[in-house]
Amino acid sequence: MTVPAHKHHEHDGDALVNAAREALEAKDERWTGMRSEVFEELARHSAPVSAYDIADNLSARRGSRVAPNSVYRILDLFVRNNLANRIESANAFLVNTHPGCRHDCVFLICDDCGKADHFDDDALTGALRQAGRSAGFSDVKPVVELRGLCPDCAS
Repeated sequence: MTVPAHKHHEHDGDALVNAAREALEAKDERWTGMRSEVFEELARHSAPVSAYDIADNLSARRGSRVAPNSVYRILDLFVRNNLANRIESANAFLVNTHPGCRHDCVFLICDDCGKADHFDDDALTGALRQAGRSAGFSDVKPVVELRGLCPDCAS
């Protein structure tokens, strides 16, 4: 099956952090030390991670408590600015490896190991956006999650 998609550059490591900072600053938002720490912690995980887990990990690393509600506010900012994605079914977050690229991802989530991946299908998500607009909704953002077993867990 050919999946209609657009091209974007996937980042990792320092390049990912730099791309995220540049994308956030391009939206006239500040890249603070705490935002950097939350983003770097989020980027360490290949599976969706909760705000509570991020807060616990940062608290342990800092030696002082980081409040989960502070992490939630930062993650919400990241989602609004396309630096992270919220995995609705898990109430968790996943780093966006192509910050600044606006599109809707289709997420694949493994029910066994929790790993999450994504692919782009602009025809599918575009049809969902159009269906929402046809129903009178504005600012429609499709959230598509497919659950199953990843290739490693299925074998």
